[in-house]
Amino acid sequence: MDGTLDTIPTGTAGAHEAHLRSFAKGVSWRFIGSMDTFILSFLVTGNPIWAVSIASAEAVTKITLFYLHERAWRLVRWGRQDAAHHVRAVTKGASWRALATVDTFLLSWLVTGHIGKAATIASFETVTKIALFYLHEQLWARVPWGRAEPPRRPAKDDEPLVEAA
Repeated sequence: MDGTLDTIPTGTAGAHEAHLRSFAKGVSWRFIGSMDTFILSFLVTGNPIWAVSIASAEAVTKITLFYLHERAWRLVRWGRQDAAHHVRAVTKGASWRALATVDTFLLSWLVTGHIGKAATIASFETVTKIALFYLHEQLWARVPWGRAEPPRRPAKDDEPLVEAA
């Protein structure tokens, strides 16, 4: 997480994404996700201690999982053009939700000891989190911090590469 830029374009066409940007996206998403988890867990269980416990445990597990998911998606070239950006964001959100739902279910079951409550929390989150993640991706797509244009190719083969301004 040294803030260096990747060599594989992500987000907008031709942009490179820094490790620190991926980390910041993970932290901002976890804040939103933890608030949603707390609210849903409280509504399902009626127990604020369980709700705080589930949301707190997720803060630890999901930041790591999100960072790894974000780094994996930077390797996927599909949908980086503006026309496909929305479909990519939805697909990326669905793949994250599949991974995160398993985490939510297991943590909820561990905290409550009730498989039914755990399944209910995880099921509700499948809906709320995909919508919230999509919005999160759209907001981050508008933030230029942590992205840079790749080096431009020289006009002639013998000229050195010129860094984009």
